[in-house]
Amino acid sequence: MQEEGPIMNTDKAARPGNLGEYRLEGRVAVVTGGSSGIGAAAARRLAAAGAKVVVGYNAGAERAAALVAELPGEGHRALRIPMEDSAAIRAAAAEVGRAYGGVVHVLVNSAGWTRAVPHADLEALDDETFDRVLVVNVRGPFSTIRAFAPLLRRGGDSVVVNVSSLAAVTGIGSSIAYAASKAALDTMGMSLARVLAPEIRVIGVSPSAVATDFVPGRGRDVVERQAATTPLRTVTEADDVALAIMAAITHLRLTTGSTILVDAGRRL
Repeated sequence: MQEEGPIMNTDKAARPGNLGEYRLEGRVAVVTGGSSGIGAAAARRLAAAGAKVVVGYNAGAERAAALVAELPGEGHRALRIPMEDSAAIRAAAAEVGRAYGGVVHVLVNSAGWTRAVPHADLEALDDETFDRVLVVNVRGPFSTIRAFAPLLRRGGDSVVVNVSSLAAVTGIGSSIAYAASKAALDTMGMSLARVLAPEIRVIGVSPSAVATDFVPGRGRDVVERQAATTPLRTVTEADDVALAIMAAITHLRLTTGSTILVDAGRRL
């Protein structure tokens, strides 16, 4: 059971931003997996709202540099934040701390990895693939949150957004391991929301199939066919997910430990 603690900012005038819209001008935002797809879309939205954005990447150094060059505003940078290397993640957090005055306000965990494996073909889901999915999609975000937590706490009113997947709810996705990893990410988000409060909110954003090249071999035609089966019959684009991420950051001020579905109603 959660231990009782002092109530934060009971005087409305003393509450962060009066708990109105979370303003991003001048705040520092770190986006892992920021060189492409959902991460790049989130970086663009954050920069447009006035944040100083750290575009985290693993192998996409050139993509990250090109994105930073086109972002509006100042103070952006590209930085390698590889999900499979906890020591490198800690080093990245230290570098961000030195560059931005020891504080981070927003962390978007968008980095992930998968490989398409038919669910019925158990032998095709080999140990190496299973382990890499769990390391990149679960341990990686945990290691990133752990490394950046001191910087986020200094923000005093910070937020972590984990990019999850509808696969966590339905068990349907690129592989069984991928679905399991996203379910683990959601549960981990609940645990972290308890231990990081009240200074840090933790929110998941969970899309269905998104029109990116994240899943190798899955073309837009596949995503369009899936979208046609949803109540809204709308293809989920990377920017749609980025808008949900922004809403979680700027408007869901009293939400933590929850996961928001962005699925055009596909779960129904």
